[in-house]
Amino acid sequence: MNTLLLVLALFLMVNLAALLWRVLRGPHAADRLVGTQAIATITIAIVLLLAEVSGDRASSDVAILLAVFAVVSTAAFVHRLMPRLNDDDDDR
Repeated sequence: MNTLLLVLALFLMVNLAALLWRVLRGPHAADRLVGTQAIATITIAIVLLLAEVSGDRASSDVAILLAVFAVVSTAAFVHRLMPRLNDDDDDR
């Protein structure tokens, strides 16, 4: 079972590389925002998988804190990018 969880964590880490490319090269601010939120979600999943493998319950608390920080950071990004997101809609 631990091997399967480690393989899943490795698979998610590979997906992080693809999402990082999207964040760095995304054509619009909205693409970057969605990419950062997906990176946060996958990071939380990786931390939870590794916590299960190691049996460390404190890591689960770290995952909860990461989830809270992800929500707050997404709200801050949306607040900061809202004028630019509205400008992108006018271009279409």
